[in-house]
Amino acid sequence: MPRQTGITNESRRRLLRGSIGAAVLVAGTPLLAATTPKQGEGPFFPMHEQPDTDADMTLIEGHTEHALGEVVEVSGRVLDEDGNPVADALVDVWQANTHGRYAHERDPNPAPLDENFQGWAQLKTDAEGRYRFKTIKPGAYPVGDGWSRPPHIHFKVARRGFHELTTQMYFAGEPLNEVDRLLQSVPENERGMLLVDFREATEQSIKHGEFNLVMSRV
Repeated sequence: MPRQTGITNESRRRLLRGSIGAAVLVAGTPLLAATTPKQGEGPFFPMHEQPDTDADMTLIEGHTEHALGEVVEVSGRVLDEDGNPVADALVDVWQANTHGRYAHERDPNPAPLDENFQGWAQLKTDAEGRYRFKTIKPGAYPVGDGWSRPPHIHFKVARRGFHELTTQMYFAGEPLNEVDRLLQSVPENERGMLLVDFREATEQSIKHGEFNLVMSRV
């Protein structure tokens, strides 16, 4: 089949708006994936080192009790705009606990802390750009002026040769998504890239969601 011509890179990106970023083939031509929409880091990025930042945020090393809340698993791939895997990317993940409280001195939320919730993980992608972690579904929390943030998880992805990507992952179907000022500030045709549908895996009762991240090269 002859190679398709006349399609600009920007046209390819527009064709993939609303997808989660895997590159596809049309008439033998790779379409560039839209980069994941950026979102602010927020005020609660972890400020101090902690001894346990592994991929199981539900159990802190040395503790016997697990974190409170609904356990979920998140996995995905970090890709470039051509759909190639980004190996050895550093993925920082942080979030509120099941009560909507961050383990951070600047969080004014009076909701209780959970001493058994890790709250922050640092991951490295494998050769195929994959990452995976276990956590709990974070709670919503009030911001003020009648605004409550929906459940969400923060991501910061860094790799030499790429622009650092900071964004947030949201749980599909949450009513607060429809009125969240940060999520609604994302163009409608890109918003779906930040929404993840969690479903129960057949072999276990833990719900699983897939969140792919697309970075742009420097």
